[in-house]
Amino acid sequence: MGITVITGGGRGIGLELARQLKGKGHAVLVACRTRTAELDALGVEIVDGLALDESRSHATLLAAIGDRKVDVLVHNAGLLAGGKFESEREEDIAAQFRINAMTPVLLTRALLPAIAQPAKIAIITSRMGSISDNSSGGYYGYRMSKAAVNAAGVSLAHDLRSREIAVALLHPGFVRTRMTGGQGHLEPAESARLLIERIEALTLENTGGFWHCDGTRLGW
Repeated sequence: MGITVITGGGRGIGLELARQLKGKGHAVLVACRTRTAELDALGVEIVDGLALDESRSHATLLAAIGDRKVDVLVHNAGLLAGGKFESEREEDIAAQFRINAMTPVLLTRALLPAIAQPAKIAIITSRMGSISDNSSGGYYGYRMSKAAVNAAGVSLAHDLRSREIAVALLHPGFVRTRMTGGQGHLEPAESARLLIERIEALTLENTGGFWHCDGTRLGW
């Protein structure tokens, strides 16, 4: 059995994914900028000090994986900044694009030599990237970056099919985390449980799909 790599697992949904996947017998490696006491307590492998939007951190992570193979890659790291049309800053929009949209593509490419065949890639996106679901406006950088990663995920599904690598785009629900200011409908543990169900159900037959964590198909 290979390893499961999770980005951004120091807290919130990523922490719970690491906890629950380890409980299911996965050998978990968490790649993050800053480790936390909660993450240390899980007893999983941690590669910290990473800036996941930089190629040198991609090389560091690939070196840490070594000759092992990645069975599951979860792109969980994300950034939410700004929100209002009148005040959203250019640098915040750019930072969200780097982390939310570009990093899953570039990191997947960097790790490709270590990804098993078959394997699964889960991109934790958001229904805020759905154009058809946008009924409130705002959050330009976040919405655009998530729409972009949705497009990228579909391309990855096509390009990686021949390698038997399936790709899922997963909305975690409205989760009570630091990113949402503690607001939401789900606790991180429940969101993680449902996300894992979606990952387990991922196959080459449904690769490239966009789902709510509860299994509902989402519109683009």
